[in-house]
Amino acid sequence: METRSAKRRKVWFAENYEASDPNNGIDRISDLPDPILHQILFLLPIKSIAQTSVLAKRWRSLWSSFPDLDFTTINTITTSPITNLNTTRRSPHSPSMDFIPQVLALRDKHSDLRTLRFRARLSFSGLNGLIRCAIRHNVQELDVEVATEDYFNFPRWLITSDSLRVFKLKSRYPGFRLLPSSLMTGGFRSLHTLSLSLVILYEQSSLLDLFTESSFPRLKKLNLDACFGLKHLKVSCRALEDLTLENCFQLHGLDISCGKLEKLRVTSCFDAYYDESWFHINAPQLRIVFWEYNAITGTSSLQNLTSLREASVGFFLLHEDISVEKLQSVCDLLSGLSHAHSLTLESQCIEILSSKNNSSHFLHPFNNLKILELHIDFNKNNVPGLASVFRSSPTLHTLILKIINDYKIERRQWNRDLWDMSTSKEEQYWESQIQTLKPFLSHLKVVKIHGFLECENEVSLAKFLLKHGKQLQEMTLRTANCNYRDSLRRQKVRSQMMGFSWASSNAKIAFQ
Repeated sequence: METRSAKRRKVWFAENYEASDPNNGIDRISDLPDPILHQILFLLPIKSIAQTSVLAKRWRSLWSSFPDLDFTTINTITTSPITNLNTTRRSPHSPSMDFIPQVLALRDKHSDLRTLRFRARLSFSGLNGLIRCAIRHNVQELDVEVATEDYFNFPRWLITSDSLRVFKLKSRYPGFRLLPSSLMTGGFRSLHTLSLSLVILYEQSSLLDLFTESSFPRLKKLNLDACFGLKHLKVSCRALEDLTLENCFQLHGLDISCGKLEKLRVTSCFDAYYDESWFHINAPQLRIVFWEYNAITGTSSLQNLTSLREASVGFFLLHEDISVEKLQSVCDLLSGLSHAHSLTLESQCIEILSSKNNSSHFLHPFNNLKILELHIDFNKNNVPGLASVFRSSPTLHTLILKIINDYKIERRQWNRDLWDMSTSKEEQYWESQIQTLKPFLSHLKVVKIHGFLECENEVSLAKFLLKHGKQLQEMTLRTANCNYRDSLRRQKVRSQMMGFSWASSNAKIAFQ
């Protein structure tokens, strides 16, 4: 006799089997709302999404109204000849190029585009056609990487779009030209992200009235990369929060005045052959600054960076000898970052601060600095620069040294008695700096040295910190690769170091 529980299991199985049986005619997935199905399709490559249109009329409707079209998975830029998107002929080198305009042409006229992304090698008329069609469908995010046979102009259709929120245009050689500022101002009322790469500006070398409050009232993120010919740039967008400027090698002057700017990255910029270059930054909300591999400007000015939390600084050095003016500019830059809580300095900074012209230049103290990371070529010539940075870090908690050059001759000169009571010239120098380094030594708790080889310069500094760092709790020494003979010497140095009885700190020493 069949029990009630068995009957219930039988009924449950029959109902679920019926729902999962493809032959019973029930299609529960198709009954889902369009937004949910669009979200499911979004996880598939564009070709797979297109293939669903053959399933049924319901799926054809989903494909023709799909809001996110990402063609970057099927089309790439090659070195093949230009393909005209206005024709139906398919190039053997770019089999998908006619697919994009066909998809847009078949699109439901009443369905808006949320995202359109593609990479293509095409004509300017073909690019204009795609963008014009996207604007007609009220596209919100347009991400384009394009290669053309000749220079092309910034597409006019974009300027007056009320729907566009994100626009990214990356050009391959030979690049594109901006329209005159008089034509571009007054548009982009809704844009909040703009990224432009490989812009030709030889006939428009000064952009002083484009990136303003009136032109981009809602712009929050701006990325300018490889602006060839650009000499003067001013950015004063009211809502801007994130600014990146890269590979603008001919830049002479940079003026940034943004009340809401939080993140700034300037990389590989400024004309190294122009002595009168300058920059001015006024950003009271700025929290993160990356100033990397830039040529040293003639003058530097940073104001109101009171909210700064993190900064990273590095330079491109054209000459070994730094003029007094450019040394002052570097000191002004670093002093302008004095509110930072975390600071990373590349090796060029230490070289500059160790310059023979640095005797009369002093850094403003980093009174909030807790973490300092230095990438250094550790040699005796850079010791004064290190001391200068230490003097300016009176409340430092963690010091990280990353040694990036092994100086094969100098650093391989082992000192067998490094940890005895004799002192080297480097140790004598550090001992002479005790009074000026007292605040630094009184707060330092953690030291990490990467690439440690137990050579004279490194050991002298480690010995000094152990001896006088009264609050030092931890010293981690991560050694570089070494041969068997060096390894034996290291074991001797380490054993002496672990028994460093006259150290004033009780720091735990760890080798890694």
